[in-house]
Amino acid sequence: MQIGNLHLDHPVFLAPMAGVTDHPFRVLCRRFGAGLVYTEFVSANGVIRESAKTLDLVRFTPEERPIGIQLFGEEPETIAQSAAALAERFQPDLIDLNFGCPVPKVTRKGAGSAMLRDLELMRAVMEATVKAVPQLPVTVKMRAGWDRSCIVATEAAVIIEEAGGAAIALHPRTTKQQFTGRAEWSLIKAVKERVSIPVIGNGDIFAPEDALRMFEETGCDAVMVARGALGSPWLFRQIRELREGKSPTEVTLGDIARVCGEHFKLMLADKSPQAAVNYTKKHFSHYLKGFPGAVKWRKGFMDCRSTDEIARLLEEFTHFAESSTDGAHAELAAEKEPVTS
Repeated sequence: MQIGNLHLDHPVFLAPMAGVTDHPFRVLCRRFGAGLVYTEFVSANGVIRESAKTLDLVRFTPEERPIGIQLFGEEPETIAQSAAALAERFQPDLIDLNFGCPVPKVTRKGAGSAMLRDLELMRAVMEATVKAVPQLPVTVKMRAGWDRSCIVATEAAVIIEEAGGAAIALHPRTTKQQFTGRAEWSLIKAVKERVSIPVIGNGDIFAPEDALRMFEETGCDAVMVARGALGSPWLFRQIRELREGKSPTEVTLGDIARVCGEHFKLMLADKSPQAAVNYTKKHFSHYLKGFPGAVKWRKGFMDCRSTDEIARLLEEFTHFAESSTDGAHAELAAEKEPVTS
């Protein structure tokens, strides 16, 4: 598919998720075939202040391309200035505007999904950002509306297209829903029918069959995987296989151990020792589910206090996984912890 001047060879993307889609996880998902990845969302105000913490979130390597930087903010001029600064300094493949984050500390300032309550402000943000980075596609990730009485997805989509937006990713839940209930995929179809720019469906993609069904039911141009990728980065490969008419590759316990090892090495190279420990615990809590003895291994990693302890336990787990009965497959739990996206 095409987003502006950007050609993408696989219409299945990794959604931006705060505290999750850092450099190691993006690299891993790209290796498994994600067609596009995004940074964690970053504050436009933080970019303007040149906050080291903010800028660290958007650093990436060539292996991660194509990649989009996601911005949030509440003032058109600030967002536009920050987009221009990021485009010049980092040369991402696109700039994505966050009109979907439901977290109160973001929406209280009028940013994230609070934009859905002021569509003219949304238009101003879009127009200013598109003008500021004419060399890059400007896309949007948004929710369906603020609450059930304020479903504005199709109206907002038309405004985004009129203002020069290159694509729209819709998570069809409201701000008030957070991650409860089911995503209303019919809204993705409604948006697709109203605009000519690419529409990316997001919400409740936990298995390759879910992605195929979203394509079929909504007519969307691409799907975006969020919580479903946690502990399952191979989902991108499985979706590609299913779309190509193949049976999705089953994942063995040995495969899980190898991916854990690869992810751990990426975190060691990217982070301080303590940060690597913390992030390893976060991600391994998702990898280590749904097989006999999973609770024991998960607790063991949660109790680790150093990267050396994790390395030793990971070696033990790898030996355990590889010596398990041939053909035994881990059925990963479908329930995922909610995260900001």
